[in-house]
Amino acid sequence: MFLTILIAFSAFILIYYLLGVYNEIYWKRRGVKFYKKNRVFGPMWEFLTTDRAFFIILNDIYKKYPNEPAVGLGTIITPGLYIKDPVNIEHILQMDFKAFNHKGIEIHEDDKLADNMLFMSGNRWKVVRQNMTPIFTSAKLKNMFYIMDRSARDFVDLLNNNPDKLKHDAFKIMCTFSCAALGAAVFGIGTSSIFQSPFLKMAFKALQPTKSRNIKFMITSLNTKLYKCLGLKIFKEHEEFFIPAIKQLILQREQENVRRHDFGDICIDLKRKGLLKDHDSGLQLEPTDELLAAQAFFYYVAGVEPVGVAMFSALLELGRNPEILRRVHDEIDRSFENNNNKMSYDTIMQMEYLDMVYNESLRMYPPIGFFVRECVRNSVLPVGNIKVDKGTKIFAPIYEIHHDPKYFPDPEVFNPERFSRENRSSIPHYTFLPFGNGNRICLGIRYAGLQLKTGLVHLLRNFTVKTIVREGGIKFNKQNVQVRPGNLEIEFTPRSITM
Repeated sequence: MFLTILIAFSAFILIYYLLGVYNEIYWKRRGVKFYKKNRVFGPMWEFLTTDRAFFIILNDIYKKYPNEPAVGLGTIITPGLYIKDPVNIEHILQMDFKAFNHKGIEIHEDDKLADNMLFMSGNRWKVVRQNMTPIFTSAKLKNMFYIMDRSARDFVDLLNNNPDKLKHDAFKIMCTFSCAALGAAVFGIGTSSIFQSPFLKMAFKALQPTKSRNIKFMITSLNTKLYKCLGLKIFKEHEEFFIPAIKQLILQREQENVRRHDFGDICIDLKRKGLLKDHDSGLQLEPTDELLAAQAFFYYVAGVEPVGVAMFSALLELGRNPEILRRVHDEIDRSFENNNNKMSYDTIMQMEYLDMVYNESLRMYPPIGFFVRECVRNSVLPVGNIKVDKGTKIFAPIYEIHHDPKYFPDPEVFNPERFSRENRSSIPHYTFLPFGNGNRICLGIRYAGLQLKTGLVHLLRNFTVKTIVREGGIKFNKQNVQVRPGNLEIEFTPRSITM
């Protein structure tokens, strides 16, 4: 028995060593620097064994190789490449999109809620996205605005009626608003209190970085085929609650026969339309309740916590910069006064300084810290002339590039003037990526901006904010892909006290 264990252990060590050697030689032959800290598991091992967010680990690699366009990473057989140059990022997201349209994860067919636009690839992703795009047109957003506006006013009433919420857990409070606004505007879903929605708990739980989810994240990042082979599932636990809820929504809409310009309308239209067809490939998809529920789940997961984080981050910096906060307050007050003490879609869209603050907060704290793609056909990255073979897993920076002084001078300084009309055009191409870019840019980018600004406008019309950073400064919670600042609190004070 001892001899058997010894042989097995020795074989494991040998295989581990050979995998590390293979990874290093693989990238050396392509003229790419290799990250040697863990030659087999790369930065994933540090993520799994420490309390650091993955984007922070990538940020260290970004700084360690300042002059390299890309860095090879340790993975299990599947090559891993961390690209850094904006021209190469554009190549992946736009110029050679067909070679990099895969999100780098293979979903198990029994993981129904994961069958959504976030994880879909190829023609399947194309046909679903084409049919879902109409939900976020400018006309639809304008029709939804009154619901967002009402949710924001109700949100202010909630805070006024519950003063204990003004000094505790601002992040959760912002997510509560984004969940209520999203549920009401996009899905027409409400409860006796829109701020006590069961969908909020689901959205939090879906993105919670548990040990199990961290291990799944590590496996899919190291080897996509291994993830699928093991039959791992991401959102299986939420099917019992979410799929029946969306089925009920669709059934109710069919019976009401009233158009609300939201997701429910899209569902009814697609079911009446029949098969979804991609004329280029001939692919046909049936718009089943499960497929539609998966898209709805994606909107919730992508629209609740990330928007809540973005709102929290904007308030974080406003609470640290009194002069910037004063300018935002002045613009909001003028807008209300010029609009009969009301807010409208057009008025919000015309608020230039608020838009500058919004974009600068997204630069400093993008909703996700990096993006992942998988190469599905051989390609060559233009900067460095790097050959990328089919199957290579690509990691690309968002947070890191947003904080690179080459592109944003004094990157740790909150400076909304970077996004003024005069300065915006000087921002280098493909260096501002809070919602991605190219063909797979976030579908809800305009909705997220409108919802966030509506919430901020009503909140700051009624409150001022103060940020309290605890000893040790701002730190980031351990997350798979999200950027969530912590070690701080935001306090709200009714403006009637200080005005």
